[in-house]
Amino acid sequence: MWKDATVGAAIGSILGEAIGVAISPVPIIAVILMLFSTAAKPNSVAFLVGWIAGLTVVGAIVLATGVASSAGTPSDTSGVVKIVIGVLFIALGVRQWLGRPRDGDEPDVPAWMAAIDDFTVVRAFGVGVLLSAVNPKNLGLTLAAAATIGSSGLTTGEEYLTLAVYVVLASLTIAIPVILNLALGARAEHTLDEMKGWLLENNATIMTVLFVVLGAKVAGSGIAILA
Repeated sequence: MWKDATVGAAIGSILGEAIGVAISPVPIIAVILMLFSTAAKPNSVAFLVGWIAGLTVVGAIVLATGVASSAGTPSDTSGVVKIVIGVLFIALGVRQWLGRPRDGDEPDVPAWMAAIDDFTVVRAFGVGVLLSAVNPKNLGLTLAAAATIGSSGLTTGEEYLTLAVYVVLASLTIAIPVILNLALGARAEHTLDEMKGWLLENNATIMTVLFVVLGAKVAGSGIAILA
């Protein structure tokens, strides 16, 4: 149990954002493909480190700039940020749904995924950073989470502790395939291959639901702050 109830409350308030980042089909597919490549272990670990670094840097920048009011309550700025992010998410959800593969069509795979077998450790790290810190969904959710943390009336140490918990939770779906591969080796291949196929087939539906649900949640939180 957390000694400080405020820290526990802050962590509870960012669970939705952390889960939203964790449920990211494209990065999960990417790390699984790396696990079938010739440099599976170093590249997958580098990708995971890059993913964690991207989330951490974005969150730390928001905390460093400060989004809380002088009274330690959420500022109007954090409310506006959340509303903008929420509206953008809903729009992206509609776009995902309209662009989904039709019955019988093969889902599109990003061109860069075809080159994963030739990735170096540096490139794997860089792609991990881009998918966690630049991807619109993950960037928006991390900005919203960091704004919530910064507006929770926590000390600086407590803010970064809460951010660390957020990063760990948001990284679980990337870390689990890497850990499975390191621990089980070839025995994990069948499970990982099935996971990859299911995510490719259902990517558009998953992303549509996530964008709309999380967009409504984040925008609603922003409206509540400004009300």
